[in-house]
Amino acid sequence: MPVATPPPATLRVTLAKLPNKPGVYLMKDAGGRVLYVGKAQSLRSRVRSYWQKEAGGYEHHLIRSVIDRVADVEYTLTDSVSEALLLEGNLVKRFQPQYNVRLKDDKSYPYIKVTLADDFPRIERTRKLPNDGSRYFGPYASASSVDEAMNLVRRLFPFRTCTIEIRDGVRALQRPCLLYHIKRCQGPCIEAISSDAYRADIEQVELFLEGRQESLVKALRSEMAGASERQEYERAGALRDKVRSIERTMESQKMAAFARVDLDLVGLVRRDNQAAVQLFVIRGGKAIGRDVFLLDVPRGAAEAEVVSGFLLQYYGRATNVPREIAVPMALPDAAELEAFLADRRVATSASARDGHGSTDRIENLSVPRPDAVRVVGRRGARASRTNGAGSTIGPLAPVRLVVPQRGDRRRLMVLATRNAEEMLAREQARWLADQGKTLGALEELTEALNLPTLPTRIECYDISNFQGSETVGSMVVFEDGKPRSGEYRRFRIKGVQGPNDFASHQEVLRRRFRAVQGRAGDEGSAEERRWAMPDLVIIDGGRGQVTAAKEVLDELGLHDLPLAGLAKEREELVLPAVSEPVLLPTTSQALYLVQRIRDEAHRFAITYHRDLRRKAAVRSRFDDLPGVGPRRRAALLRVFGSIKRVREAPVEQVAAVPGIGPALAARIKSNLES
Repeated sequence: MPVATPPPATLRVTLAKLPNKPGVYLMKDAGGRVLYVGKAQSLRSRVRSYWQKEAGGYEHHLIRSVIDRVADVEYTLTDSVSEALLLEGNLVKRFQPQYNVRLKDDKSYPYIKVTLADDFPRIERTRKLPNDGSRYFGPYASASSVDEAMNLVRRLFPFRTCTIEIRDGVRALQRPCLLYHIKRCQGPCIEAISSDAYRADIEQVELFLEGRQESLVKALRSEMAGASERQEYERAGALRDKVRSIERTMESQKMAAFARVDLDLVGLVRRDNQAAVQLFVIRGGKAIGRDVFLLDVPRGAAEAEVVSGFLLQYYGRATNVPREIAVPMALPDAAELEAFLADRRVATSASARDGHGSTDRIENLSVPRPDAVRVVGRRGARASRTNGAGSTIGPLAPVRLVVPQRGDRRRLMVLATRNAEEMLAREQARWLADQGKTLGALEELTEALNLPTLPTRIECYDISNFQGSETVGSMVVFEDGKPRSGEYRRFRIKGVQGPNDFASHQEVLRRRFRAVQGRAGDEGSAEERRWAMPDLVIIDGGRGQVTAAKEVLDELGLHDLPLAGLAKEREELVLPAVSEPVLLPTTSQALYLVQRIRDEAHRFAITYHRDLRRKAAVRSRFDDLPGVGPRRRAALLRVFGSIKRVREAPVEQVAAVPGIGPALAARIKSNLES
């Protein structure tokens, strides 16, 4: 059997020290880029096997194609494979390795958040999951999916949507807003409802979002009967209408084949390096949600690996895990995944009982250096758990991965696969259309400006100021016609006085391209990639701005770097060595592209400029006092209450403030009295 290329000498030392323990490993190339993230029951056996005789399994087949690029392996120890799976999912999310299955845009999947830490909780959409005592439902595949669920909840349950602070027993407003009058809010701001009664309504929302509508209807019917017996007929009528609305929703969700079953069903379609997963969420026999998730898939990866990668990344951040998950094919790592899913099921159940978001997540972990290996573990990940109060939650809840072979589940799997196929086809058609337009625009721009190569990386610069004050510059980056917001840069102009657009552009360009020259030799580093040389520089301005920019580029030895200015009046492109401007047709895709890039640079600059002006508007003399930082400023305000009283107070009294002292007090008084 063929033998893989032996690892380099430095890597052999690392491989020799690998422990025979579970954990997560990262394969990196010579530039420090993470190529692949994997998990193992035994790090020693798994990682070494890549450099041994040909081994079976789709993972080995995938990695062996790039094994010669691996220059370093780093690892983190965990207490179990289940914990390794959770950490693997978070590291894939963080580093987006080329040879892992990756959820597209998984950093920003939305959730529904219930702010249980507030006296009067709010229900809102969020993309962040801080451990702030809130409860989260999701993730959803898109903002529209969240909006659909939120709109349904708003129609059924009144709750506050304002962000003002409302305390129990304290009237926050004199008059309520319109939502109170149209019965979309109970009016906690005017003490129209107690905190306990309001929380009871929020608990109903939680039951609804969990898919436990039958329990909710039963409770509402009981409450309706009680209101009727007390002759509170208006209240009973409102509860009756709510019950009917929920029952209509239940009827539309009902799936007769799945009476009282809790099941997630995963359908998969894969084309080349893209895949789509259709997820059906069934709770109590009702389909309470369906979403399509798109994934980037490395070429050569098996479909079983795609499904495993989706399960790992989705349920690693999901707020609810059912007892059963239907998948389209048998998975080689099913036993490990079932243990991981059971662990997550217990963790999410404990979080729901405690009324908190999932805090049992391994997030924000820095990858250790090879000489500083850490052990990552989570308490209570065993056969039983306890909540924060110390009470037992229950035995480890088993989760089964099943492959439907016949009957209604198989038919539903076929339906899920068909939906995923349609979604992937629409996405690829949209992508191909966008790609065709972008390529056409870049080719047209190359011809119009007589560029030596296709401008795949374009940088655009703009200056923003107000009467010469708070002058800032912006740099935006587009690659292949798409914005690279992570590589945008803002510049606060330091060496130019007054409204001098030409000099400001020159300062920005000097600082930007000197940054490249200062980082020469760091090939492959993340910072070097962020400051990569552009194929085209666009200046927001006309002949004067272009001439000023050309002087700087020549000064720095960048004589051959393509440069153009986009003048606003006629939307014409100005070139430094051409007397006549280039006027693109008004229907030109190239014109649309450069206009979009210019507008993005303008937006980025003016947003920064407005932020600085807003901060400057609220500054006081306290902010300019020598030697006075936030703590000393707060101490002075606590004692004196205002800067006027500090000015009027004797030096001795100012010196008596904690952290000030006689010398600093004298400087403060001198500064305020001058």
